[in-house]
Amino acid sequence: MSSKTHGVTNPKPSGATGWLTIPAPLARLFKKFPLLTYPPNELPIRSPRVRDVATLYVFISDQDALSGLPSFNPSCLKWQTFLKLAGVDFQLIPSNNHASPTGALPFLMPSSSPNSFAAPLPIPSNKLEQYAAESGTHKISEVPSLKLEAYESLLDHRIRNAWLYSLYLSRPNSALLSRLYVTPVSASQIVKATTLYQLRHAAEDQISRSIGTPAVDSKRLYDGAREAFEALSTVLGSGDWFFEAPEPSLFDSTVFSYTHLLLDQGLAWEDRRLTEIVSEFPNLVEHRNRILQKCWGQGLG
Repeated sequence: MSSKTHGVTNPKPSGATGWLTIPAPLARLFKKFPLLTYPPNELPIRSPRVRDVATLYVFISDQDALSGLPSFNPSCLKWQTFLKLAGVDFQLIPSNNHASPTGALPFLMPSSSPNSFAAPLPIPSNKLEQYAAESGTHKISEVPSLKLEAYESLLDHRIRNAWLYSLYLSRPNSALLSRLYVTPVSASQIVKATTLYQLRHAAEDQISRSIGTPAVDSKRLYDGAREAFEALSTVLGSGDWFFEAPEPSLFDSTVFSYTHLLLDQGLAWEDRRLTEIVSEFPNLVEHRNRILQKCWGQGLG
């Protein structure tokens, strides 16, 4: 998400989201000194310098990374799942966008050895499909692009917009947002307040640009998400995988990255509107459970 901020000059209409209320001194500071996006840092110091296995850097807690559990971030979980489906051997390292040499998560560092003459270059997410094809042990189903475009648009816009609203802007989910993205940043209350402001501002800005209006209406977003999930349920039908593919594809991983996180009881959603929408479609729930079993086995709720 971008960290750029701008002022709000018009009051929000009824039903639209409001800005994060922050202490007045911080608000004045933001007006005088707009927040900047700094260039990415070098690899984290704790990154292993010699790797006999590839390393995937994602949003995840330290404990969950050690256990190889799913990331709590949809973009990271999409590629984590896809690599597992492709049979790529990798370990997880907790990270963040500012610590990424590519400027965003996830990214992957290929395996290396002490005899390597040059350090491997990080692989950004848009190159992971090719990496999986070259390094994985399982063949991933390919879906004709003409079938994908309309359904990918549903995921990239309607479902993503509702996700952003639910996690970042819905007040009942503030505790979850803080646990995932704010508390790990710093113990400083000022830093936490600043981080929360940035996250909510960036989410609202992304939604506004996607829908083409400054007014963010939660009901319209959730209605749009329901229509999108209904369309996905229809195209999945009674099959195991989307588009009647013999094995799961990248598209299956993308759908799973949202349905799993919305159905994951461990996240403790307070605003459960999106969770309830997904639950309306049993075949999407079963699809999520199938990938969960295939990639992580028993034991995840």
